[in-house]
Amino acid sequence: MAIQKKIYFASDQHFGAPTIEKSKVREQKFVKWLDEIKSDAEILFLLGDLFDFWFEYKKVVPKGFVRVLGKLAELKDSGVEIHFFVGNHDLWMRDYFETELNIPVYFKPQEFTLHDKTFLIGHGDGLGPGDKGYKRMKKVFTNPLSKWLYRWLHPDIGVGLAQHLSVKNKLISGDEDVKFLGEDNEWLVLYCKKKLTEKQYDYFVFGHRHLPMEIKVSETSKYLNTGDWVIYFTYAVFDGEDLMLKTY
Repeated sequence: MAIQKKIYFASDQHFGAPTIEKSKVREQKFVKWLDEIKSDAEILFLLGDLFDFWFEYKKVVPKGFVRVLGKLAELKDSGVEIHFFVGNHDLWMRDYFETELNIPVYFKPQEFTLHDKTFLIGHGDGLGPGDKGYKRMKKVFTNPLSKWLYRWLHPDIGVGLAQHLSVKNKLISGDEDVKFLGEDNEWLVLYCKKKLTEKQYDYFVFGHRHLPMEIKVSETSKYLNTGDWVIYFTYAVFDGEDLMLKTY
């Protein structure tokens, strides 16, 4: 009897934080999960912030993450379709995933039709109302001039500086308890509801919030946040009929 293939979604692993030693434990757990889903995965969507920091120079990428990258290459070579969405921590990705792993990389939410269901999928940062400070900062970080100037820093300095600043974020270090803000204040919920005024979607799937949640945004549409692999170790799976949130 043929195995029913499934579609998996995961985000916000933040490998590299808060320390290499602590990150490696989470890395090993994630690799074990990837190994387990290999037998029944049709598609894997990685929704951003796989790394706590990632910057691609023309000839250099950050050191480490060999187990994760090797396992992704193994899944891809075995026939699993993989899609990668950059997050706010790995937004300086270039073509490494595409050339080395043959994994397409997206910088904005994308529409997919999966088993006759319509999905809008992305990382989730900078969407919806508010958070104007971050939106201004993102424009600076993604500006071609900013990226060009940063590339002039030696990788030992550039990567080290970014990692130092990133782990000061309490959310990534695991010291901050993320709270549900309520449907009227969850900006991704508001974003989904606005998108429904433009087009019908069956499912919205995002990360970024580090908080697993499932919310009906209309009678026929659901928003799901995949949580993270820092505190919750949650992921989503679509079996062709239902989209479910699970914990590993």
